[in-house]
Amino acid sequence: MLKVFSKSDIGLVRQTNQDACKSGTFSGNAAWAVVCDGMGGVNGGNIASGMAVDRISESIVSSYRDGMTDSSVKNLMTTAIYNANLAIHEEAKNHAQLSGMGTTVVAVIVSGGVAHIAHAGDSRAYLITKDNIRQLTTDHSMVQEMVNNGDITEQQAKIHPQKNIITRALGVEPSIQIDYCENEFCSGSIILICTDGLTNYIDAEQIYELSKTMDADSLTDKLVLLAKDCGGGDNITVVTIENDC
Repeated sequence: MLKVFSKSDIGLVRQTNQDACKSGTFSGNAAWAVVCDGMGGVNGGNIASGMAVDRISESIVSSYRDGMTDSSVKNLMTTAIYNANLAIHEEAKNHAQLSGMGTTVVAVIVSGGVAHIAHAGDSRAYLITKDNIRQLTTDHSMVQEMVNNGDITEQQAKIHPQKNIITRALGVEPSIQIDYCENEFCSGSIILICTDGLTNYIDAEQIYELSKTMDADSLTDKLVLLAKDCGGGDNITVVTIENDC
């Protein structure tokens, strides 16, 4: 059986929460989640992330069917994100005060023992098993490109002054390049998706160590509290999907 848990927190510094998330389950042991982190000022960030989560969630809930093929699930997810991107871009074009707004996105559908993940930006998805934790997404960010090019190390990237500059976001351009992957999702595993308000303060090894002694519900709450204890300088959103079959 799949269980889904989510928590979003304003953190200790921000005046508003520009993160947004929605999640749920389907009959037939399937689940879904969408996490977004808005950018572009107080109003713009809220609107971009809210629009993205609402539109992508609506598309997933209305279009998903039990027994869909992997390619159909991929098409559903990418189409939903493309349409959300265009809607946000049009909204910004029609309202000068929203110019430049955008949002990251991580969307997950778990079906038939497979986790389908689509993303753009630096919000992340992880797979936690009893043996390890593995990051399933690659950040679309300036510092990640620097790491890929060998200009800086992973450790240097964590404290780089430009670590929050992302290279892909929904709404900025009329089209968006989306990364997509599929991963086996076995019994006893957890999919964790989150905004950088978590990963700027908590590293993967800490998440894994906590997961050894907690169920997904407790882990979700604990990670948000820990990110706040470590500074809480950004909004923090965590969603977990647990396969406890």
